[in-house]
Amino acid sequence: TSCSALREWVAIESDSSNVLKRPDLHHMMEKAAQKLRLMGGMVELVDIGQQELPDGQTLALPKVVTAQFGSDPNKRTVCIYGHVDVQPAKMDDGWATDPYNLTDINGNLYGRGASDNKAPVLAWIHAVEAYQALHMELPVNVKFIIEGMEETGSNGLEDMIVAQRDIFFSDVDYIIISDCGWLSRRPALTYGTRGNCYFFAEIEGPKQDLHSGVYGGTVIEPMTDLIGILDTLIDPNGKILIPGIREAVAPLSDEEWKMYQDIQFDLENYKNKIGVDQLMYNSKVDLLAHMWRYPTVSIHGIQGAFSDHGTKTVIPAKVVAKFSIRQVPNMDPAVVKKQVTDYLHLVFSKRKSPNKLKVTMVIGAKPWLADTQDPVFEAGKAAIKRVFNVDPDLIREGATIPIARTFQDVTGKSIIMMPIGGFDDGLHSQNEKMSRYNYIEGTKYFIAYLHEVSLIKKTSV
Repeated sequence: TSCSALREWVAIESDSSNVLKRPDLHHMMEKAAQKLRLMGGMVELVDIGQQELPDGQTLALPKVVTAQFGSDPNKRTVCIYGHVDVQPAKMDDGWATDPYNLTDINGNLYGRGASDNKAPVLAWIHAVEAYQALHMELPVNVKFIIEGMEETGSNGLEDMIVAQRDIFFSDVDYIIISDCGWLSRRPALTYGTRGNCYFFAEIEGPKQDLHSGVYGGTVIEPMTDLIGILDTLIDPNGKILIPGIREAVAPLSDEEWKMYQDIQFDLENYKNKIGVDQLMYNSKVDLLAHMWRYPTVSIHGIQGAFSDHGTKTVIPAKVVAKFSIRQVPNMDPAVVKKQVTDYLHLVFSKRKSPNKLKVTMVIGAKPWLADTQDPVFEAGKAAIKRVFNVDPDLIREGATIPIARTFQDVTGKSIIMMPIGGFDDGLHSQNEKMSRYNYIEGTKYFIAYLHEVSLIKKTSV
């Protein structure tokens, strides 16, 4: 059954962040390649090189699996992207069941990586297998690209995509990513993600940590400076105070507002799920807009500060704040880097502090946005209508899926995100699951989608 394949895959602890589990990850890539080989695909395991560890050692990256079914020049070609690495998980994180033993409870299949992203990858594989089992020709050529480092930033993948642009991707019409979830119980198509700029702001003062009893009141403390400048990034109502950021955001059109109005989304349910009494906005449209198409500032932590239990009377000599700004159309990470750096230096200079400030941007990932009128989306709407008998919600993702933007920038092809995961699957969390319903109906939906894509007229350019 389809669940036995998922059970085998979930049993492999393919945690890409843990170097000790690297053999499991290599095994997972081999297993995926073998599955595709047994189906008669043209399969390659592409070496993408080495990963350098912080201590200077190097470790082999998991190979990327590529596969091809059919190469008829008269047919459309779709390329399915997925990943088979997972987030860390152990029983004592608070799992009710063993995270690496797929467990079926009330029609939910619990296991690490079940929803993110092993079941969706298998659903696409099963979609191809279904055509084969029925001795039906595939209506389109299908390619797969499956990686094993997505959860830690897809090391090595961008270089591979660039290298393969005119080879593996040359005949691809559409690239499909099924690495996200629905917003509610209504099936959804995803057409946008936010990017992310991650910053370190470091303030350095005395040459070592000091005792607050002995030195408090005589030195200007780096931590006070840091908290002071962090407080100027955003006001209590969530308004970003860095000049130029709000001005760069693409205006919300009437059509977009109307789209948000029609989306199925329960505010009360959302509040209960997070465990809060009040959100930043009270209306569905405002909330969705600020989740998907407006930037945010989040402060994540301060390195060098005292954060253990108990009391310690220390004046830290050097502290580093970590904060990030989610990117949206039409923001440019290079410009944001300058805006944030200039602004923090200006604010800091007004404090007339002798301490030193250094601002660095360590991640600059761009947002991704697709045209929902593109034929690739029309095919998705038709396939959902056919299988679920409803019109899908067209949604965006608040998080960052950098690969979408990479595919778009490098290959220039149309990209669509076709999630089958539920809104309550618990990605990256304890008790992650994929419902049996979503898994099976999702496979049918993928089968229908391949048919719908084959109907898209080839336009002569």
